[in-house]
Parts: sequence; structure tokens; C-alpha cells
Amino acid sequence: MKFLPSMQEIARNFCASVAGNIAVTFGLLLPLLLVGGGLSVDYVRAYGAYSEMQSELDLALIAAIKQIDNLDTEAIEEVIHDWFSTQTRLDSFSLEDVVVSTEGSTISATATAQVPTTLMQIAGILTVPVAVKSAVAGPATSYLNVYLVLDKSASMLLASTPAYQSQMNSALGCAFACHEPHTVWVNGTKYDTYYHYSSSNNVELRTDVMLDAVEQVLSTVESIDPSGSRIRVGLYRLAATSAQALSPTFDMNAVRAALQNPSKYLTSATSTDGSFFDVSLNALTPMVGSAGDGKTANSPLKLVMMVTDGVQSRRSWVINWWEREKVGPLNPDWCDSIKSNGATFATVYTSYLPIPWDWGYNATLGQTMASSAWTTTWGGELRAGVSSNTSRHDYLPIALEDCATSSQYFMEATDVSEISDSLTTLFNRYLSSVRLTQ
Repeated sequence: MKFLPSMQEIARNFCASVAGNIAVTFGLLLPLLLVGGGLSVDYVRAYGAYSEMQSELDLALIAAIKQIDNLDTEAIEEVIHDWFSTQTRLDSFSLEDVVVSTEGSTISATATAQVPTTLMQIAGILTVPVAVKSAVAGPATSYLNVYLVLDKSASMLLASTPAYQSQMNSALGCAFACHEPHTVWVNGTKYDTYYHYSSSNNVELRTDVMLDAVEQVLSTVESIDPSGSRIRVGLYRLAATSAQALSPTFDMNAVRAALQNPSKYLTSATSTDGSFFDVSLNALTPMVGSAGDGKTANSPLKLVMMVTDGVQSRRSWVINWWEREKVGPLNPDWCDSIKSNGATFATVYTSYLPIPWDWGYNATLGQTMASSAWTTTWGGELRAGVSSNTSRHDYLPIALEDCATSSQYFMEATDVSEISDSLTTLFNRYLSSVRLTQ
């Protein structure tokens, strides 16, 4: 005879049974497993969106920093919004806000967004918040002093174009508008100097083109610093020594006036018979002084831009056979004192055109570096890999490139357009050298 189990036995047997435990346990844990897996998947998605946002915000700020003087913070925020809409995969996140701050020489920005989830939606979590921050600084937003150093030696009085050079050669037998007394008669007209002829016949000289290049820089300064409160420009002439024609000023019209003022000795109406870079660059060093961090007007960044043919020479060295070995390129080491003070040094080489028909050229720049006193007198050391049989003329651009802070701050300019655009090109390269600070 069987007896029905009591309620106590039924309860005891139920608790002791293990049949189906795995399924029950899995059923209870499944939501947690899905949420945990979703957390991993959605974290990876959020991190990918974060990385993309950070990269694009950095790029957007680098682009925006060049417009800091022309845009207020709201306009810059709009630029960044537009950047995200065209450069990023907005379907991977929803951009919420961009906040921009412009202080000192830095633009900083914070961008916040929501990244949609997938499996985490089981737990009611629809989005994950992401925030990125970036800051960028550079010369375009800093206080900056620009030192324009112009070669005033007679070699810069070369006629600017082949046509003008041909005209000078035909009339005078020389393509240089020298100021030395030298009476010539051309078509019944008397000229006291070669420069008298060039100025009377509207022959454009390289010095004139050099001043046009300076004007382009001034226009660029006005476009990026319309308030005239961050970038100062100074003028310096370089020959037997260096002299300040105008100390750095925010007033670009004052710079223009100095360029055309004969008493400042920057026009083609004056020149000197030699260039002593060892003396002139040494004299220029204290005039430039030490560069600052660009955060205040009293601590500006400093950019030196030198326009020259780079020839260490004087007329008497060419005439006297025992001194001809002194004529040659400047020693790049002479630029080091300015660079060691933190200034960026940019050089424009106005190509010294070879004139093999001229005995003076053939006896000096036409000779090899090995035959020069570049090492014994001027202390120069040839760049590694360059033969000592290289002509002194061909070593000029090498020396000027080594004088510059880096190769990106060196340009060789031969024709009128290259000379005119050279300073502006180098200036814009410098302004583009922004750095991320955060």
C-alpha cells in the first residue's frame, strides 16, 4: 500500500533535485551576459568614435588657427561643426556641442557627442557619451617679430630679367648697375655711372624686385593680423656690417615709408662694394635678441628673413690676385648665434647668375672651393658628401640652405616672380608650423 508523499517531502525533493539547473541558471544569467558582451562591443565602438573625433578636432583646429583674427569664437565653432559634417562618419556618433576658447596664442576646443549602442540597449542604455579636447598654438596666433634683412651689396644691382640684362650689356658691357664713377656715353647721352643709366632708362634691378617681395609680406601680415596688434616688422640692411633701418613696428605703413625713404639706404639708389657676413651677422645678433614664447608682446617669437646672394666679397679682393681666394660663400656657422637665441632663420638665395665671359667671375666664384680660403680664412667646413672641386658659385645655395633653420626655410629664387614670391612663401610656411599643445 503506497502513501502519498507529504508536502514536506515534496519540498525537500524539489530542493535536492539538480535536473535542469544549467538551463535555469543560463536563463537567469542570459540578460547579464548580453549586457556584458554589449558593454565590450559598444565600448569598442565608442573608443573608435572617440579616436576619430580626436583626430578630426585636431585637424579642424589646425585649419581654424589661421583664421583666428578674422573669426570670433562662435564662427570658429561653426567652422569646426562644418568640418565634422564633411570630414567624419557622423553615423558613428551624434555631435552634440563644440565649445571654443581663444586665449593668448592658443585655440582650445571641446567637442561632445553621443555614440549609439547596440546590445546595451537591452539594459535601456541607448547612447554612450564621448568628449574630446584639443588645443593648438602657432605663429599665426602668437606675438611675432619679423626681421627683414636685405643685402645691399653691389651684386644685388643686377638687372632683374634677361631682357634688362641684355639691354645693360648692349649699352654698357655690364649687367650690373654699379654706383662707382664710370662715365659712359650711350646714343649721345652722358651717364656718370652704370646706375645713372639704369635709373634713367627704367631698368628694373634685383633690389627693386626685393622691395616688391617685402611689400607682399606686409600685405600678408595685414591680412592675418588686421588689428595690427600681434605682428611687428623691422627692416635691416646687410653689407660690410648690419644696420637697423626701422625697428620692429606694428605699423605696416611706416615700414612701407621706410622702404622708399632714400635716407634708409634700402632702395637701389645706394649700395656698398662688399658683403662681410662674419661681421654683419655678428652685428645683427644683438639686434634680433632672444626669442620668447609668443604669448605676450614682450615675449614674441622671432623670424629672421634674409634676402641675399650669399657672396662674401669686396671689389678689391677681385682686383688683387692675392686676395681672390677670399671671395666665396658665407660660412653657415655665422648664422648659428641668431638661431641659438631661439629665432627661426629663413634665407632667400637670389641666384648669382654665372658670367663666364667676365674675368673677375672666372678668377673668383668660377674657381673651386678647394682653391678658396673658405676653410683657412673663414673657418668653413664643406657639407658631407660635397666635393671640394665644386665651384664656389655652385656652393652658394648649399651654404645658404645650411644657414637656414632647416631646408624648408630656404628658397632659391632666380627670376622676377620667384624673387617676388619668395618671402611670402617662406612666411606662410612659418605661419603654418602650428603645434598641438593638448
